[in-house]
Amino acid sequence: VQLQACGGGFSQAGASLRLTCTVTVHSGSAYDAGWFRQAPGKERELVAIMPWRGDRPVYSNSVRGRFTISRIKAKDTVYLQMNNLKPEDTAVYYCAAKTNAGTLDQISNYEHWGQGTQVTVSS
Repeated sequence: VQLQACGGGFSQAGASLRLTCTVTVHSGSAYDAGWFRQAPGKERELVAIMPWRGDRPVYSNSVRGRFTISRIKAKDTVYLQMNNLKPEDTAVYYCAAKTNAGTLDQISNYEHWGQGTQVTVSS
């Protein structure tokens, strides 16, 4: 499984960005996928996860109501629409996927990671 993230960049507070993660995987493979982020000097944290089964995403409290995760299974693509960006959203954003049955919110359960894309939000 390979993941490629893009769409980061510079933004002002209150603006929007959309991140795209393209997943290269064997056709028909099932996997949970989502986004994590890591700010300088901080640990990597969950942002949003879209499980393979069902359509109930998981969001961190800090982004709920502002960010929306979506995926198109047929295209193996996962999106993160980020609205009303804040300076504290500044971080490197990573897309990740897991094929195991581990819990969605445990970072260590994610076996596959993209290279990260920088998002910088100025005040």
